[in-house]
Amino acid sequence: MKKILTIPLLFLAGMIYAQTIEGAWKMTHKDGKEVTDKEYIKIYQDGYFAFGAKEIGSNKFLGAGGGEFSINGNTYQETLDFFTFDPEKVGTTTSYNLDQKATRIIISANVDGKTLVEIWEKIGDRKDALTANWVFTGRKADGEIRRSTPGARRTVKILSGGRFQWIAFNSETKEFMGTGGGTYTAENGKYTENITFFSRDDSRVGASLSFDFEVINGEWHHSGMSSTGNPIYEVWSKYKEAYKANK
Repeated sequence: MKKILTIPLLFLAGMIYAQTIEGAWKMTHKDGKEVTDKEYIKIYQDGYFAFGAKEIGSNKFLGAGGGEFSINGNTYQETLDFFTFDPEKVGTTTSYNLDQKATRIIISANVDGKTLVEIWEKIGDRKDALTANWVFTGRKADGEIRRSTPGARRTVKILSGGRFQWIAFNSETKEFMGTGGGTYTAENGKYTENITFFSRDDSRVGASLSFDFEVINGEWHHSGMSSTGNPIYEVWSKYKEAYKANK
């Protein structure tokens, strides 16, 4: 009987652990040194993660990475869908030791023959109507919504803990097209982004963009004016439902 009960209990523990890690995190230490000249923000939601890094002061974009993650006890695994620091690692899975205490996690592993130790502090766990990992699946043009099926080339947008990050990439060719992120609010049908990093144009950091939003049949309908002044109407679907079904 004990053996029969062990499997579901471990599975349940892994699910609870994965849920408690959901939200937004900031790296405070790397390999024993305090991180003061760079900012790394990492978002976890719905079994997916993404991070963006920039220089503090200049806002120069440094890089980004992300993909699926899993937790089983103290073992934490990441499978990369995109990784600007070393694109050849896209598609690989790395196992780490995870030590979580309240609002701090310590991730450690031996990577490429070197010991890696990262300390992350939680900076947000707020949830709202848009808290999810999304993938772009449609756009309205001439009054009609035109659908697209996310494949190797896709655009993902992850929102959790009051932070957002979008990423355009091709996991098959390992090509990275761009990313941006920051803080956001989603209240009373109004979605507002405050940009804190942007891979394509550092000068956009500090800008705020407001849009209308509505969740219809589980999909995020996002409309308003783009940063260039053009009208947009986008449809975003839950990543697990829209992408994995097409793998």
